[in-house]
Amino acid sequence: MASVKKSRKRKLGSYPSFSVVASMFLALFVLGLFALFLLLSKNLSTAIQESIQVQVYLEKDISESQRIQIEKTLSSSEFVLQKERSVVLITKDSAAEKFIAETGEDFYEFLGDNPLRDVYIVNIAPDYQTDEKMAIVQKEVESISGVYEMDYVKNMLSSINTNITKISLALIGFAIILLIAVIVLINNTIKLALFSQRFLIRSMQLVGAKAGFIRKPFLYRAFFHGMLAGAIASVFLYSIINYGMSIIPGIDILLNIEIIAILFGSLLCVGAIVGFFGTFMAIRKYLKMSLDELY
Repeated sequence: MASVKKSRKRKLGSYPSFSVVASMFLALFVLGLFALFLLLSKNLSTAIQESIQVQVYLEKDISESQRIQIEKTLSSSEFVLQKERSVVLITKDSAAEKFIAETGEDFYEFLGDNPLRDVYIVNIAPDYQTDEKMAIVQKEVESISGVYEMDYVKNMLSSINTNITKISLALIGFAIILLIAVIVLINNTIKLALFSQRFLIRSMQLVGAKAGFIRKPFLYRAFFHGMLAGAIASVFLYSIINYGMSIIPGIDILLNIEIIAILFGSLLCVGAIVGFFGTFMAIRKYLKMSLDELY
């Protein structure tokens, strides 16, 4: 009798581990790959928005103290992106040298003077990158004493904001659909795996085992398999990230190590949670089935 009980304990909760882990791994890997693509797209959008610049041209022959005051005013303005080198001065002399080097034409020879102006290149905060707010910013900047005019490409701002919004909504919608599909796939995989255990579950009920005792080995196993599948998916994604960084220069700028770690942790949690609750619901179903329904 003891040997029979020992055999039952050993078999309770067992099902094809490889197929379950493999199916969960594939589902989590696809989900993680898309999440990585979503993360890169978001960071790229942020990088594009943070690179939006305007040109603030200064009046000619202003004093050094006036120029410094203009720089301080711009740097402290809330519409300026708060990061290093958001306000950069390009003097008319350095602009003239660059122009001559690139074109080979020296306007000093036929003009006798430098017609260019000192200009500040200013990065604009994303919250102000709309036509309405940029019009207010332009009016505010041009009211500063010593500023000649502010210039920026109006159509480009509208186009960037519209495209980023459309792409973001499309990616979020697809991510939700993919997440639901992954949950359904993992849930169905677990149900199929537990199908072979339905008679064992009924046998345990007939000998007086409580529902909690029957569920426990299945839930432990499902939780472990979910974590294992998430870990394997994370390893594969890490390999893809390393490969991508080796062949695509500059992609590391778009990758945040902390966010990547959160992504890997999320895969572990999703695998464990979906596996746990999927198994819980499947066991609950089989516990409530009649003998005829089991067949």
